[in-house]
Amino acid sequence: MNEEVKNEILRLKEKGLTNICVEGELEQIAELTVEINRLKKLKNAVILAHVYQRPEVILGISDLVGDSFKLSSDCSGINADIIIFCGVNFMAQTAKILNPNKRVFVPSPDAGCSLSDSIKKEDVIALRKKYPDAPVVTYINTEAEVKAYSDVIVTSSNAEKILSNLYKKNKRIIFIPDKFMGRNLARSLNKRIGDEMILWDGSCIVHEKFDVAVIKEYRKKYPNMMVMAHSECPSEIIENVDFMGSTSDMLAQIKNTSAESYMLVTECGLGELATTMFPDKKFIAMCRLCPYMKMTSLENVLETLKNLPSNNEVILSKDLIERSRKSIDMMFELAR
Repeated sequence: MNEEVKNEILRLKEKGLTNICVEGELEQIAELTVEINRLKKLKNAVILAHVYQRPEVILGISDLVGDSFKLSSDCSGINADIIIFCGVNFMAQTAKILNPNKRVFVPSPDAGCSLSDSIKKEDVIALRKKYPDAPVVTYINTEAEVKAYSDVIVTSSNAEKILSNLYKKNKRIIFIPDKFMGRNLARSLNKRIGDEMILWDGSCIVHEKFDVAVIKEYRKKYPNMMVMAHSECPSEIIENVDFMGSTSDMLAQIKNTSAESYMLVTECGLGELATTMFPDKKFIAMCRLCPYMKMTSLENVLETLKNLPSNNEVILSKDLIERSRKSIDMMFELAR
């Protein structure tokens, strides 16, 4: 083992990776992260990672980490030639829309999303025709073509604020594609589904599967536990937790509270990240893996950086970028 790898192992330990990974894995991880970070500097690249990514990706090689809104905000105007987006395809598309002159690559081009797969531009066109008076509010978990036919994009961290602003001037809003988030928002804003809020039948394969009965059983064992859930969860889950929000909201809540223990009802990556961020706090396991988020590995990040394969590059037409950018810019305006 050379000195560079030894130092990298120490750095990864300081980052908290030993709280998650087996000690014996660190040497192999360190060899990969050393090479990735070397190539990153050589090629003037920046690596973005969603909070649901593998811990070795987040802690070992990423320059920016966050939820969809934070990454959208932070990636605009990045000072680099190349963006490597460790996430799913729609996120990499958003990075390209906000940085049209940069080359954007996704290490796992097959990393889709059940929400983005649930709706196409033709569906949005049909909804607009059926409800011509209603603005189309689209969750960021959608393809660029869907964004191009939308009025404003929202994320889980700003959706309630943006919808609240829009309802000041609109009696009816179309919210797509997440039906569970839509129901939770309608409940928070006291809006009637099917009348004041029109929903689509999309859902997240991770968040739709959680079981209320399991949460109740854990509460018996840990009565002073704080349970937090992502707003993509079904309403029956939200009604039985202490806090609902985005991944950033949940991390902030952990930071600003002192519960005996925490349960994060969301993708497992957030719990892994929270364990490294708050090593003195106790977390109760209650999560599900996203198969798409976990497609990204150090190995395919390294392969992408080395060869910049055309199959991994995000290519969007100028017209599509311009049209979808309008709805994203509207998000930033209404979220102020």
